[in-house]
Amino acid sequence: MKKIVFALSLMMACATAFAQTAKEVLDKTAAVVSNPGGISADFRMTGGMGSATGSISVKGKKFQASSPIATIWFDGKTMWTHVKKNDEVSITTPSEAQLQKINPYNFINLYKKGYDMTMSKGTATNTVHLTAQGNQKIKELFITVDKKTYHPTQVKMLQGNKWASFEITNLKAETLSDAIFSFNSKDFPSAEVIDLR
Repeated sequence: MKKIVFALSLMMACATAFAQTAKEVLDKTAAVVSNPGGISADFRMTGGMGSATGSISVKGKKFQASSPIATIWFDGKTMWTHVKKNDEVSITTPSEAQLQKINPYNFINLYKKGYDMTMSKGTATNTVHLTAQGNQKIKELFITVDKKTYHPTQVKMLQGNKWASFEITNLKAETLSDAIFSFNSKDFPSAEVIDLR
């Protein structure tokens, strides 16, 4: 009898795991990425916006991304972009659409409304396909998530008629200081600062 009960329990657990929805997968991924102290990761971007590799740190709405071409700081309101080639810093107040192009972790808030979701299941990952219900800036997204850790490993998005893809590696929870999300002019004494706000 115990064997039958155990077998039935195992079958129920497997059925529950298999029945996991796209929203449940993204909810768990959002919980990982929304670590209160922040997260950091490495990325590789390809597609319509060009190609770049670098690192990113995220804490709530704040982020800092660094690549061989530029470093971007966003404190939740103001964005500073330092272009290394000409040692120039531009200051802007970006729109949500602009932020979505730059920060691959913005999908954390996108999926919650305005998108239909489907999911395909692989051996080690699940891929959630989001399709805009209305006139969203991002028409489609594919978010690939590790089944064990719920870490996002790839975010692929369609804006206009151009696809951009972000490969994400080495994601880890951190305790990040808010200071890293703001430009410090002392670190770039020779940079020309252009305020575009």
